[in-house]
Amino acid sequence: MTRHAESSPAMIAQRTAPARATILAALLAGCALTATQTAAQDTMATDSAATQDDQIVTAHGYSNFDSLKYGPDFEHLEYVNPDAPKGGEISQWAQGSFDSFNRYSRRGVSASLTELLHERIMVSTADDPYGTYCYLCETLEYPESRDWVIFNLRDDVTFADGTPMTAEDVKFTFELFLEQGLAEYVNVIEGFVSEVEVLGPHRVRFNFTEDAPRREVVPFAGGSVVFSKAWFEETGARIDESSLTAFMGTGPYVIGSYDVGRRVVYERNENFWGAEHPMNVGQNNFDSIRVEYFADGAAAFEAFKAGEYTFREENSSKDWATGYDFPAVQEGHVVVEELPDGMIGTAQAWVFNLDRPTWQDPEVREAIRLMFNFEWSNRSLFYGLYDRVNSFWENSDLEATGTPTEAEVELLRPLVEDGLLDEGILTAEAVTAPENDPESNQPGRSQRREALRLMNEAGWEIGDGGLLRKDGQTMDLTILGFSAAFDRIVNPYLENLKEIGINARYERVDVSQYVRRREDGDFDMVNQSFAMGFEPGFGLRQWFGSETADNSSRNLMRLRSPAVDRLIDNVVEAETLDAMRTAVHALDRVLRAEGFWVPQWYKASHTVAYYDMFRYPEPLPPLALGELSFWWYDEDAAQELREAGAL
Repeated sequence: MTRHAESSPAMIAQRTAPARATILAALLAGCALTATQTAAQDTMATDSAATQDDQIVTAHGYSNFDSLKYGPDFEHLEYVNPDAPKGGEISQWAQGSFDSFNRYSRRGVSASLTELLHERIMVSTADDPYGTYCYLCETLEYPESRDWVIFNLRDDVTFADGTPMTAEDVKFTFELFLEQGLAEYVNVIEGFVSEVEVLGPHRVRFNFTEDAPRREVVPFAGGSVVFSKAWFEETGARIDESSLTAFMGTGPYVIGSYDVGRRVVYERNENFWGAEHPMNVGQNNFDSIRVEYFADGAAAFEAFKAGEYTFREENSSKDWATGYDFPAVQEGHVVVEELPDGMIGTAQAWVFNLDRPTWQDPEVREAIRLMFNFEWSNRSLFYGLYDRVNSFWENSDLEATGTPTEAEVELLRPLVEDGLLDEGILTAEAVTAPENDPESNQPGRSQRREALRLMNEAGWEIGDGGLLRKDGQTMDLTILGFSAAFDRIVNPYLENLKEIGINARYERVDVSQYVRRREDGDFDMVNQSFAMGFEPGFGLRQWFGSETADNSSRNLMRLRSPAVDRLIDNVVEAETLDAMRTAVHALDRVLRAEGFWVPQWYKASHTVAYYDMFRYPEPLPPLALGELSFWWYDEDAAQELREAGAL
């Protein structure tokens, strides 16, 4: 299911409705375990389109900061088992329903895992945080100025219907997204590419605008997904509409069968062009991947116990701590284990809707933040399995710590001088969540007093019925969600908020309403999971940029901060790893000071359970669990389970 911690509605919505993921995320997914990038040089050449002094790099991959881990002639990725057998089925669960196979539209709810159907020009690996490699291409060419990039495409790539992929398909797909893509995608990146040119049947060139950030342009273009131009023209399909016909792609799997809202089965494409590609050796090992849909997590867990699906990444601490003693575990049919996760910790939080006047007051937001007791929640609700989120880059060297360094101050001081930040940011410790008594849900007395003081400073006074009032109105706060499993987490927090006079409640709606209301800004507070990469760049504008505040599935808090916008520019423009880290530290520090969130928790491990017929290479790579890609099926073990009646 997910590598994240407790099963928040935000996470579930992202899993069950990937159509709600941004187009930018979809386009970059193939090259963004990080956002990547400058150049391991294979050969040097000249090109008539470059200036006389602008030499051309020809390479098999791209990295801005470090040399690429893999050379041009590697045989397989180091972390896979090249002899892994092919066969069998792995099955997982998803919550809610689906009525589309189009993850690029806000119309309809897309089925899980449709990304298995499509591929991208370049891809990343799970052990190289800064590199991206030619995949649908054999080599790429670009000048040192990075004004353009040429992809020399492979001539053996075919779509699922057997037709060849050409440069025309690349150009068509890119322009299709510009014409029909989500506004938040178009708003952020339409200034990147001035033109896509077809230079030959398997040679395509992306020309970049003068203002496009040069550290980002090559991986952006390389992250382009490729659809079949002929198929779209024949069918008349649109990416801005719901569709139960999957778009024609080049991926290793095709849709085998489905039952709308209940089940979808992806089957291996027996004619997959890339079966012997070095990137795929030891990968795509299952004959089929099945997703079963359930109305709620409790029903899904019972189905797993009964063997109705076979792999589960547990996101409920309660179930993990108390639920895995059922007979299949006791008899050794189900494996239960924690596996390492080296990714940046997902910063899960409740976020405020800053478009609503009440939540525009930072003192009010701080008061509400003070009333969440993580320590008690972790001890009493989560069985001590989680750590507190403080940073948007938790568990990494990009997290801001202590007071600003001199290099950070150089970035922050101009923002103070321009009146965009308080001077205190130059000397203050990075904002961290308060520590509370784990024995009692209520925050400490001093925190409650501070919360009330902040409310009073903001003009809110205790009135009739013990409720905070201002200008005759009570302070009402509704946390939007849809998961009944989240009740036990939200309700103690609501009680604390009521203790200081806030009329707080949890409103649960169905999945489709939840996703729509998050996007429409129809909430006071809602869950969001901030998933950052090792090389942040222009994608930060979707998370935090003012230009996306009106229409973003990521900037749910509707943040409009000129200081944040300028710091994002610093990150995007950074040309060295040290400069990028400094800029991210400063950005992280300011985002935390903005106080638009109530940070929750994260977990630095994968908690998984699976029927004992799956195997994985050891050690696992740091940046992916990879259960659908480089795990494999043990037929002998599966037969033993069947004979024992476990399946």
